[in-house]
Amino acid sequence: MMFMSSSDNPKKADKDQDEGEGGFFDKVKDFISDIGEKIEEAVSFGKPTADVTGIHIPQISLEKVELIADVLITNPNPVPIPLVDIEYLIESEGRKLMSGTIPDAGTIDAHGSETVKIPVLLIYDDIKSTYGDIKPGSIIPYLVKVILHVDVPVIGRISLPLEKAGEIPVPYKPDVDISKIKFEKFSFEEATATLHLNLDNKNDFDLGLNALDYEIWLSNVSIASAETKESTNIKKQEVTTMTLPISFRPKDFGSAMWDMIRGKGTGYTIKGHIDVNTPFGHMKIPISREGGTTRLKKEDDDDDNDEVYYVSFYSVSSAIPLRHASNVDLINTCMYTWISISLVSYPLPLYPGLKIEEMHFPGTELML
Repeated sequence: MMFMSSSDNPKKADKDQDEGEGGFFDKVKDFISDIGEKIEEAVSFGKPTADVTGIHIPQISLEKVELIADVLITNPNPVPIPLVDIEYLIESEGRKLMSGTIPDAGTIDAHGSETVKIPVLLIYDDIKSTYGDIKPGSIIPYLVKVILHVDVPVIGRISLPLEKAGEIPVPYKPDVDISKIKFEKFSFEEATATLHLNLDNKNDFDLGLNALDYEIWLSNVSIASAETKESTNIKKQEVTTMTLPISFRPKDFGSAMWDMIRGKGTGYTIKGHIDVNTPFGHMKIPISREGGTTRLKKEDDDDDNDEVYYVSFYSVSSAIPLRHASNVDLINTCMYTWISISLVSYPLPLYPGLKIEEMHFPGTELML
């Protein structure tokens, strides 16, 4: 009888060796796979997220409006990611207002978030010249479209499209005019009065008045220059009347004073600014009116009737016929010789209660 050891069977020995080596490699393979999964979990790469969190108007005027879009970008990756560039487009009802690109917009930190600000400047003249139906004083809708281009490791370059809608105004300068001047006290040395100033708001939004600065000329003579902090709401598409106290020296007007007294229209100019709040931000708007005409009224005279009053002038040595008053400077002229008359009466369309305290001429004193 013959016995054989396992070593005497080469086939079985090779089989056992292969099984031992295969088990070892499988274990190594599984170990590497586990390590890879753990590394992938620890070093995972994903797409960043972004959102337009708000749009602000830091500056607005009659000429332009500045918009700033705040875009919040979140990077979930363990490494910083660069913003290759940012494309933006602003349109209104499908019509392009402007577009642009911001290159090399920065880097978003690993596992971090950052707000990127996108400034946009709109020039109203450009908009109105392109689209004639966009009128001053109107409010137009807009849509901001933003595309962020970023480079993400492993994933590569990706684009993130964003949108945000809103409204912007196309502001219009309010019309200004002086409706009337009501006197409280009148003499040729000093006059105090209340000026009625109309502000016509032609915008489709209210103007919250904070302050008003102005200078006013009557017959090319500056009569008032001041700043008032009076607050009022100038409603959209309405006329708001403001009352402003003024004082001046009528004798500085020369012969133009007679036109005022006789109820004729008085030429005026007004220039200044209004400081206002709007639903879209703070504005300082210039106001002006040249070549306007106003009239003088007694403080408590609210009707528009021009009543005729007879004014009698007495003279120590002579009297001046008022029928010639429009041809001379009644305040400063001393170059005329007149026939001595003891009393002259002449009808003038004066308002009730007008009191001319005195007028001085060289060698002559006229009293009312």
